Amino acid sequence: VQLQASGGGLVQAGGSLRLSCTLSGHIFAGYALGWLRQAQGKEREIVAAVSWRGINTYYSASVQGRFTISRDDARSTVFLRMNSLKPEDTAVYFCAASWREGIAVPITTEFDYNSWGQGTEVTVSS
Repeated sequence: VQLQASGGGLVQAGGSLRLSCTLSGHIFAGYALGWLRQAQGKEREIVAAVSWRGINTYYSASVQGRFTISRDDARSTVFLRMNSLKPEDTAVYFCAASWREGIAVPITTEFDYNSWGQGTEVTVSS
């Protein structure tokens, strides 16, 4: 399984970005997916997660109401729409996946993901 993330960049505070992550090498539809981020000098944290078939989602308190995770199984892609960005959202964002066919519960812990993308950098200027 390979994950390829894209869409990061430099944006002003209050702006928006959409991250994309495409999975190849296996059947995308059976995976639960997540977006995690790691800011400089800080531990990696989960931002958002979506279950198999997109039945349920999870958001961290810091992004609830501003970020939206979605998946397009036909395109084998998971998205993270980020609105109202703040300087504290600056980080490297990673997509991650684990096989969870038939389980409608998002994965909310970093260590339960076993496939990772390479990361895409998001910088929010004040």
